Amino acid sequence: MSKNLSQSSLPIKRRKILVLITTALATLLLAIGLPTVTPSPVAAQSNTSLLVSAAASLKEALEEIKPLYQQSQPKVNISYNFGSSGALQQQIEQGAPADIFISAAKKQVDALEQKGLVVAGTRNIIGKNRLVLVVPKNAIGITSFYNLKDTKVKKIAIGEPRSVPAGQYAQQVLEKLKIWTEVKSKLVFANNVRQVLASVESGNADAGLVYITDAKISNQVKIVVTADEKYHSAIIYPLVVIKRSKNVDAAKEFSQFLSGDKSKAVFKKYGFILP
Repeated sequence: MSKNLSQSSLPIKRRKILVLITTALATLLLAIGLPTVTPSPVAAQSNTSLLVSAAASLKEALEEIKPLYQQSQPKVNISYNFGSSGALQQQIEQGAPADIFISAAKKQVDALEQKGLVVAGTRNIIGKNRLVLVVPKNAIGITSFYNLKDTKVKKIAIGEPRSVPAGQYAQQVLEKLKIWTEVKSKLVFANNVRQVLASVESGNADAGLVYITDAKISNQVKIVVTADEKYHSAIIYPLVVIKRSKNVDAAKEFSQFLSGDKSKAVFKKYGFILP
């Protein structure tokens, strides 16, 4: 009788041992496996989308940087919204979607910060620029800002100073040189700096004030003179992450990439001055 009880208890003991071993193995595998399968915050979000609202003068550089970033983050889709910094600022204030904002002046970023629309601690200057006077490639007779007063100069293109930083800088220069009043009737205002460039390229304007980076991408204009930096506010490109972003971590990561060596090389290539 005792022999039969001993034999019947063996399978039960084996099952208990098997359960204990299985549980121990599962715990060990889980402990080992967790660090290898936990994705980074950005990688965890498959097909994350970021919308970058940026000053028009950054167009070529940012478009070249995009594939460089996606080499390491292929699941992060970058889209751009280019325009004048003032117009982009207003869009963000009115609730338009944007994850990152890059302005061509500090004024617009200051305004967003004051309204609590920016993620604290994300502000960073990614580049600087210079303002130049350009004319159509084959134009002659204009060698300085003072020539803009000449009667043969009929139209001068600049950005709208109230919304286009390049226009604001242009007004500052012309006022410092004390020729603003004399040339004001000749001014043609554009919605962004690229429209200024296009007006000069087409000959619809006899001259225009743009960034040196804009002039360098065109083979239809030539630089007459570079404005002295003491005549205008510092031309800087501050970047911020927008608080309404649904992908703040990804936006921060891309922002850091824009300040990294690969991005700096691209900015330098297009004529931007590194901060």
